[in-house]
Amino acid sequence: MALRATIFKAELHVADNDRNYYGSHSLTIARHPSETDERMMVRVLAYALYADSEGHLAFTRGLSETDEPDLWRKDLTGDISLWVEIGLPDERRILKGCSKSLHACVIAYGRNAGLWWQGIQHSLRRVDNLSVYVLDPEATSALAELAAKKMTLNINVDDGHAWVSNDINVVNIQVVRLR
Repeated sequence: MALRATIFKAELHVADNDRNYYGSHSLTIARHPSETDERMMVRVLAYALYADSEGHLAFTRGLSETDEPDLWRKDLTGDISLWVEIGLPDERRILKGCSKSLHACVIAYGRNAGLWWQGIQHSLRRVDNLSVYVLDPEATSALAELAAKKMTLNINVDDGHAWVSNDINVVNIQVVRLR
């Protein structure tokens, strides 16, 4: 018998001063059985970093589907305008996202993110529509502690920092742009 995804509900209040975006979102998040709380919460943070008022940003089947990113934004014609990968994807997956979308983004996290970037950065020089960010491993570990089946998160973004808070804790995450 296959394991089922665990469902999380999140009420997200985003104040992104870098993009002048302010909005609230009700999210249903399916956490794959092999996914950690840390990875799921980084996906939620990625949603906040790219949220828009049009509501076309969506979680995909992610780990269950190799042809889809973790998040994407599609326009009304079905074309992919934004492809967002979470973690340390291989070069082929990143290039695939760049070729299928107007803009691709990788949000890397984990202790090996620096080594990962050193290993693939030269092979990605030829793509123009890629942004790469890295998150501090201690901060994403603290972010995982905010995970709950039902959560209300306030996410404030300003000058390359994201402050994620619930009723009890605040986590400060520096979002460092590598490319």
